[in-house]
Amino acid sequence: MSLFLFLVLVALVLGIVGFAVHGLFYLLIVGAVVLLADLVYAAVRLRHGGRRHRMAR
Repeated sequence: MSLFLFLVLVALVLGIVGFAVHGLFYLLIVGAVVLLADLVYAAVRLRHGGRRHRMAR
């Protein structure tokens, strides 16, 4: 879950910087790609999340 939130934060920062700074439009594109990859990662984790891992005691 922390990886998901970290990647969302990175995508937001890259998107904001890419939108705000003139000439760095490619950062907006990179942020969008990171966000899409993060959403795919989350979908895969939710699909295969039914298995419970046994905790060691």
